[in-house]
Amino acid sequence: MAVLGTFPPGVGCRPFDEGDWEGVADCLRRGFAERSRGYWIEALTRLSLRPAVADFPRYGFVLEKSGKIVGAVLTLYARHRGLEGDEIRCNLSSWSVDEEFRPYASRMIATVIMRKDVVYTNISPSPATLKLNKAFGFRLFSGGQVAFFPVLNAMPRPDRVLEARSDLAEMTQLSDNERYILLEHAALGCLSLMCICDGLALPLVLKLRRILRGLIPCCQVVYCRSHADLARCAGVMGRFLLSRGKLLCLVDAMGPIAGLFGRYFPKKGLKYFKGPKSPSPGGLTFTEMVLFGS
Repeated sequence: MAVLGTFPPGVGCRPFDEGDWEGVADCLRRGFAERSRGYWIEALTRLSLRPAVADFPRYGFVLEKSGKIVGAVLTLYARHRGLEGDEIRCNLSSWSVDEEFRPYASRMIATVIMRKDVVYTNISPSPATLKLNKAFGFRLFSGGQVAFFPVLNAMPRPDRVLEARSDLAEMTQLSDNERYILLEHAALGCLSLMCICDGLALPLVLKLRRILRGLIPCCQVVYCRSHADLARCAGVMGRFLLSRGKLLCLVDAMGPIAGLFGRYFPKKGLKYFKGPKSPSPGGLTFTEMVLFGS
C-alpha cells in the first residue's frame, strides 16, 4: 500500500488491515500500559464486525519506521442519516506513538483528518493530545458533564418506557435513522429505550458504565434528540432505571441543563470535534464509548 503524507525516508503513515493487528496491538499496549494486549485484539475484532463505510479505512492508521509499527490510531467511521442528508463521522480513538517517533505524531494525525467532508471527534483526549487538538482546529462540543438523578423528576401517570425491538408498533413513530441507532446499539449491549410521553415516542440510548475508579455504577447518555427531550422523559426513565438498580446518569453538556436534578461539572469529559457540523449534545453513537466501553 502506498505511503501517505510527507515524512522522512523510511517513515510513513498508511491505513492498516487485519495483517497488521499483531503489530498494532503491541504498539497500543506500549502506549496504554493499563490495557492488556488481549484488550486491543478484542477491540480490533469488534471493529471488524462493524459495516464498512464507503472507502474509508476499516480500522485506522499506523506510523511505520522501516516496516515496524511505531504508532497507531483507531478510526471509528459511521454514517449518520438526517433530514439534511448523510453525514460521515469518525471517532479518533486510542492514539499512541512510541516516544522516539512522537515528533511525527502531528504528521500522522494530519494524514488521518485530511477529508474536509468528515466530522472528526476526539471524546477522550489525553493531556498530550490536547495541544494537537487545538493545533488542528478541533473545537469543543462538550465542555463538561451533568450528573443527574432522573428518578427525582416528576412522572406523568400515562408515561412509560419500552425497550426497543424491531417488532414494536411504536418504532414506526421514529425515523429510519433513529430505529437503526436504537436497534444497533441494543445489539452492542446498550440500553435502547423509547420513552412514551404524552403519546410521543422519544428515543434514548444509555451505556452502563462505572466511574470514580469503578466504584459507582451509572448510565451515560449516548443518544437523545435534545437536552429538552431528555428532561421531558427523565422521570419515567428514572423509574425504569430504578427497577434495575440504577440511579445516577451522566450526559455531556456545555452548561447546566434546565429540568434535570443534578449538578454540572465543568471540564469533565471534554469532547472535541473538527468538521462541518458539531455533533449534538450526548452524541456518542458508534464511538469508542459504545464499542470498547471506554
